[in-house]
Amino acid sequence: MMLRELTSKKEMLENHALLLEVYPNLTFKEYENELDTMLSNNYGQVGIFDGTRCVGLTGYWIGSKLWCGKYMELDNVVVSKDYQRSGIGKKLFAYCETKAKKMNCTMLALDSYSDNFEAHKFFYAQNYIPRGFHFINVLDKSKVR
Repeated sequence: MMLRELTSKKEMLENHALLLEVYPNLTFKEYENELDTMLSNNYGQVGIFDGTRCVGLTGYWIGSKLWCGKYMELDNVVVSKDYQRSGIGKKLFAYCETKAKKMNCTMLALDSYSDNFEAHKFFYAQNYIPRGFHFINVLDKSKVR
């Protein structure tokens, strides 16, 4: 297994198939369009590969907020169903934590659906705690995956 930063849109697009495990209706074109916006807003990705196959992936954002300063937010943490419980998630989280510390971030954050109980157990084991609620007001339900 090899972990590496994905530094180009082309590299990120090559892993569309893995994202389909979480977002089965995400078309290649939609992913491409979203990346155009995301990459211009401090977005990056880290992948874990078994040979040439991407089996684990997380996006991340670097941002800053008044209450915490500079932070890293993990986004769309995905481990292939065939590779879950093999330590890939731990490797992704450890890498991101090291990167966040090197970038002088004060914390890491992530959002998770409230009914994603298996993931919550994993997040707790990685020292993530729920600190509050993430409230949303969906303005266009047709665009939510």
